[in-house]
Amino acid sequence: MRKWHVAVAAFLAVSALSGVAAQGTGGLTSAAVEPGQWLSNGRTWDEQHFSPLDQINAGNVNQLGLAWYIDLQTDRGQEATPLVIGRTLYNTEPWNITTAYDAVTGRQLWRFDPQVPLRFGRLACCDIVTRGLAAWQDRIFVATLDGRLIALNKDTGQPLWSTLTVDNSRPYTVTGAPRVYVTREGRALVLIGNGGAERGVRGYVTAYDAQTGEQAWRWYTVPGNPADGFENEAMERAAATWTGEWWLSGGGGTAWDGFAFDPELNLIYVGTGNGSPWMRRWRSPGGGDNLYLSSIVALDATTGEYRWHYQTTPGEDWDYTAVQQMILADLPINGRMRQVLMQAPKNGFFYVLDRATGELLSAEEMLPISWATGIDMATGRPIENPAARYGNVPVMVSPGPGGAHNWNAMAYSPQTGLVYVPVTETYAAYATAETYDPAVGGTGAAYTGHDDIRRQIAEHADANSKGWLAAWDPVTQTERWRVPYAQRGSGGVLATAGNLVFQGTINTTFAAYRADTGEKVWEMPAQNVPMAAPITYMVDGVQYIAVNAGWGGGMAHVERAAFSNLQLSRPRLLVFRLGGTAQLPPMPAESFALPQLSPPPALTGTPEQVAAGETLYGANCAMCHGSAARGGVKDLRHMSPATHAEFADILLRGTRARNGMASFADTLSEQQVADIHQYLIARANQDWGG
Repeated sequence: MRKWHVAVAAFLAVSALSGVAAQGTGGLTSAAVEPGQWLSNGRTWDEQHFSPLDQINAGNVNQLGLAWYIDLQTDRGQEATPLVIGRTLYNTEPWNITTAYDAVTGRQLWRFDPQVPLRFGRLACCDIVTRGLAAWQDRIFVATLDGRLIALNKDTGQPLWSTLTVDNSRPYTVTGAPRVYVTREGRALVLIGNGGAERGVRGYVTAYDAQTGEQAWRWYTVPGNPADGFENEAMERAAATWTGEWWLSGGGGTAWDGFAFDPELNLIYVGTGNGSPWMRRWRSPGGGDNLYLSSIVALDATTGEYRWHYQTTPGEDWDYTAVQQMILADLPINGRMRQVLMQAPKNGFFYVLDRATGELLSAEEMLPISWATGIDMATGRPIENPAARYGNVPVMVSPGPGGAHNWNAMAYSPQTGLVYVPVTETYAAYATAETYDPAVGGTGAAYTGHDDIRRQIAEHADANSKGWLAAWDPVTQTERWRVPYAQRGSGGVLATAGNLVFQGTINTTFAAYRADTGEKVWEMPAQNVPMAAPITYMVDGVQYIAVNAGWGGGMAHVERAAFSNLQLSRPRLLVFRLGGTAQLPPMPAESFALPQLSPPPALTGTPEQVAAGETLYGANCAMCHGSAARGGVKDLRHMSPATHAEFADILLRGTRARNGMASFADTLSEQQVADIHQYLIARANQDWGG
């Protein structure tokens, strides 16, 4: 295992660069980062989300209290991991508003609003979230929802350069955190991917020069139109695994979150996403593995050239992305120390790969799943359950699209040798739409019809969906301990040398557990769900813990769950220290006015209008608001009287665009909006009290 040593020379080099990173290839490796700093999304390039700080430990964590907090001016999901450089904490919120605070007092130092056009809120499949920032030398990098990569002066927040990373004529969005890597030649590159596979795009990752913003290289994750020629041999090989005219619907494979970097190997690891559309029947009607969907791909950091790949879900059909965080570590495997990459993607397996070659070393299920029965170690391929390859009649598959593990970070402790993973058991109804038009886009799935089957699946999901924090041994591929939660939705994880694991919980608390045993040793009400990954840092000899708390995003809406009973305050950035005495204000009265206390209005529409609304809802609304209007980022069966009264204005005039609900005036007519409204009223009355 790697040791956490901080040499004096490395410390001085870091200090000379204002605490950002050492020059050359030392960069953000475990040995080169000063222990009190948090300089990248996972703290270091290996993405371990581990800190060597131990002032706060299992013996005194019960003295932890709130040091300061900041109310965030939004009610949307908070998924960002802050950064700390020197005495400054950097944070980013929905709409990519980026703020610098004094890390000791919480005093705001500067605030930058990139003025993202509100229309992009409609393109983001999973809320207007952002997952973090990147830092290098004198600058902070923010990637905006509309696809810009912006370098800011870290002391003033003033833009130094900005470049558009996507084609805004296509439905691309960016929600992931950029990363800065230093190549073997000493060049600092900013890496960013994109999202939009649910709407019909071709995925890629791009590296930009950190100083100038000049594009260094770009690597596409799926092949384009063969008539245009292939960018490289990797795309030509991939094209042999696709059929039909896949390029008309984009292909997908968007790299919207996880990256990692090994400076010794000079390899960047990219996790790729689901197909566009989801259904292989529509994007590749003759079948095929559809490379490089749902894959871990290693690229040369200097040139962006392909080195190896491992595909977690060949012929992806269930939104089983492999963009989830990848952790690098050195582990003893079969009596030999191996340089490994570990990932727990959506599909339910925990993978350990040789990160130099891509060789699969082991893979085991982390929970009961139905789409496969195991991994064939001779081929590296999953042993599929044929029943999971669905048609037009809904089939229950687990995990559902939210996955067994999603974007919320896991952590690895070199002290215990364990990986701490937020795991969720989920179920969903999958069915293929009767038709699919690449010009219109979408997932190619059916979200309505066969209501009796869908209701049975929803009831099973309600009864069986749950979550837990698992301590996973990657060497033996076994679970050491778990902390169960009543339902899924708990947040990202931080591990520290104080024998602690920190996690925000779906119970609207922030908690600490012993890393070796899982014993809960501290918990504090947070008045919201801290979904984001916590960080820890040290200033003037005092250790702090920081986390963003705010419910929303894909965690809230991908599968049906009883989230409407959550009582939530305004989202906040919370910062803790030993002996902290700050107090949160009382919960606002409106947080107790649960939506289900207001009965739905009476149905006034005709059966024909409700049927038309059901079809329109499936095509335009189900991705965010749930199949058959169950669950979703906002459960529309539980709309308040005020929302019912404003329904047409919300959809046609964008009266709530700032909260991510952009206008559909370019897509829906007044009559169609009225039809959707009547369908939702019908659904609310059907399920009222149930």
